[in-house]
Amino acid sequence: MSPLPAPLPPLDALSLFERTRLRTDALVAPLSPEDTMLQSMEDASPVKWHLAHTTWFFEEFILKPRVPDYASPDDRFAYLFNSYYTQAGPRHARDKRGLVSRPGGDAVRAYRSFVEDALAALMSAGRADADDIAALVELGCHHEMQHQELLVTDLLHGLSFNPLLPVYKDPEPLPVTREVPQGFTRHAGGLVEIGHAGRAFAYDCERPRHQVVLRPFEIGDRPVTNRDWIAFMEDGGYADPRHWLMEGHAVAEREGWAHPLYWWQQDGEWWTYTLRGPQPVALEAPVVHVSYYEADAFARWSGARLPTEAEHEVAFRDREIHGNLMGDASATGALRPLPGDGVWGDVWEWTASDFAPYPGFIAPAGALGEYNGKFMVNQRVLRGGSCATPRDQMRATYRTFFYPHQRWQMMGLRLARDV
Repeated sequence: MSPLPAPLPPLDALSLFERTRLRTDALVAPLSPEDTMLQSMEDASPVKWHLAHTTWFFEEFILKPRVPDYASPDDRFAYLFNSYYTQAGPRHARDKRGLVSRPGGDAVRAYRSFVEDALAALMSAGRADADDIAALVELGCHHEMQHQELLVTDLLHGLSFNPLLPVYKDPEPLPVTREVPQGFTRHAGGLVEIGHAGRAFAYDCERPRHQVVLRPFEIGDRPVTNRDWIAFMEDGGYADPRHWLMEGHAVAEREGWAHPLYWWQQDGEWWTYTLRGPQPVALEAPVVHVSYYEADAFARWSGARLPTEAEHEVAFRDREIHGNLMGDASATGALRPLPGDGVWGDVWEWTASDFAPYPGFIAPAGALGEYNGKFMVNQRVLRGGSCATPRDQMRATYRTFFYPHQRWQMMGLRLARDV
């Protein structure tokens, strides 16, 4: 059985908390109050809700159980800003979050400050349970990092409906790059171990470490690019049902998919809407904002397949975590995929694997046990991180998961083949 994670020392946990909150502040700094209220669909949440929900998490799971006579600035916040933790009590309807204009932005910022001060005081009190608190603070920071990624991708989806196509972050020209042919690296397979086994932080769904058998395989040396994707489109890939799962083709027809999300054609050139505003599609950058169904169809069209998550982990677990990821507290990063052959960052890569429990998985007791375990059905695993994933969060075993029809996250793909 994998060892349980070792908590950060309390002072290190407090430092991580401060850095994480500063990064959130940096992400929100360019926004107007109106921007923070956008909710364009049920899957996405307003920025203001993300700010409040990540604060509620620390309050609900750390402060309320451990601070005698703790009083929230407003007890109603627990109802407004709970997400899906049923054991933590009732919650406001997910698709109505954008209608909560009050409390306003000033009240939410005051709530964040109040909880930050209360948590800093708790962690400086020299308590006997300081290590337990530090472990929960570390989890809360990684939870907020996940919401930092959701914050910018939800915002992008909301802003995309504005005909003015507003700019969140100033545009930057991409370097001129050459076409990189699709190469593959061979792996022998065999009996391998995957999953997290160290004492550093990992989510419960990354454990326990366990054995799997892999057949020999090849995996792409780079993600699929926009140039590759345009070739698929021009060959009629979206319309040809031979490449598609039946359910995926039905979704594509119903939704009118003919290209990745946020693309359009203008004067014979493909453009896309990004967090840096409208941009010509960079041909050598990884394709982004495609669903599992589209990724699977492309792989079939190309004579390949999607890798399993075990293949992805085994192929890249010795590769240094370095790439186009969200930066530190003051540098939010490129926030768009960049040309190159990196593994970490740019786009989350769809795998052929269901998001299912690893053998021996046991969800933690209580409401925190709802964090991942309750979602282990009907979703697919993605690996590798994206340009919106904080660098502090990445590791080779990290599994994220989404439904196969979803496209608004920074989702792309890498090919694999049997040997």
